[in-house]
Amino acid sequence: MKVLLVSHYFPPHLGGIENVVAEQARHLAAAGAEVVVLTTGRPGGIERLSDGVRVLRVPAWDGLQQRAGIPFPVPGPRLLTSALRWARWADVVHVHDGAYLTSWAAGLAAAVTRTPMVMHQHVAIVDHPATVVRLVQQAVWGTAGRLMLRRAERVFVLNDSVAAFVESYGGRVEHLPNGVDTTLFTPLGDKDLARKRLGLPADRVLVLFAGRLVPKKGYDLLTAAAGPEYDLVFAGEGHDGVPASGPGVHHLGRLDPVRLAEAYRASDVFALPSTSEGFPLTVQEAMACGLPVVTTDDPGYASYRLDRERVRLLPRDAAVLRATLAELAGDPALRDRMGRWSHSYATGNFSWPAHVGVLLDRYPATREVVGRG
Repeated sequence: MKVLLVSHYFPPHLGGIENVVAEQARHLAAAGAEVVVLTTGRPGGIERLSDGVRVLRVPAWDGLQQRAGIPFPVPGPRLLTSALRWARWADVVHVHDGAYLTSWAAGLAAAVTRTPMVMHQHVAIVDHPATVVRLVQQAVWGTAGRLMLRRAERVFVLNDSVAAFVESYGGRVEHLPNGVDTTLFTPLGDKDLARKRLGLPADRVLVLFAGRLVPKKGYDLLTAAAGPEYDLVFAGEGHDGVPASGPGVHHLGRLDPVRLAEAYRASDVFALPSTSEGFPLTVQEAMACGLPVVTTDDPGYASYRLDRERVRLLPRDAAVLRATLAELAGDPALRDRMGRWSHSYATGNFSWPAHVGVLLDRYPATREVVGRG
């Protein structure tokens, strides 16, 4: 089975989508598939990873992320020729998110080479504070994005809100939760040592935020919800306007997965008041690490059947968020009950091998390839 995975970013660039693609690639290869990842970055020929995955990075201008925090790389002309070559090689083209130039090139290449294509759609239209960004999103999904969703033989989604979005454009939907690496993201470890390594106070309740420091993720809302009962810890990179570290606020910057796992273990509560997301990978990682989770009450979470007594799903309101965090900060027994439930839920529901097993079963070319074998 030859799989071409397509993503606008890939590690070492840090982010939710790129982490999902990396885990898919690794586990597909472990299951016996040949995997090539087409992405952007500094070119250097075909990069062979230790797990057998091959990565092709196409040079791209990334000024929008560097200047405004908008993750939208603009690749050069090499993208289309690379997409055509590897789509012709592949048995299936698996595209992540239909809003990027890498996705459009892969979709065109799949159509030209008549290679089956599936998609992963991670989010719907994001309620961005900038009017121009909202208008651009609407234009994208009214044109190229719509064509991508309609042409895909199957569109995998993380929650019900994204499913409704995809269906509104004519896409064929299948719900598929992401997995989580429960050997890396685990509650086992020395919390005091983790705090010391990260330079965090030993005697404070720590509320962790992990993600890009952009309005969509809700870092500004969490900052507004600061209270004397707890300290806020931010793990992620942002842009101009992000407040500096000070009393009660700690910025760890961008962390690789190993350091991020340590940050989860160092913390007492995980908070992500984001908007317009699927089921964020950081929420799954925090749950696997045994943290109580406070996040936005997104109707798309309905299919996960979360226990609202064990996961706090809140409106995006700073006062409500502050009151909830203060309650958790003052009740260690409640934090313990919520954390134990989080860990149990994550280990029982988020499995990368099971995720990849569904992919291999659903890929359009699977039966044909198995038959040829």
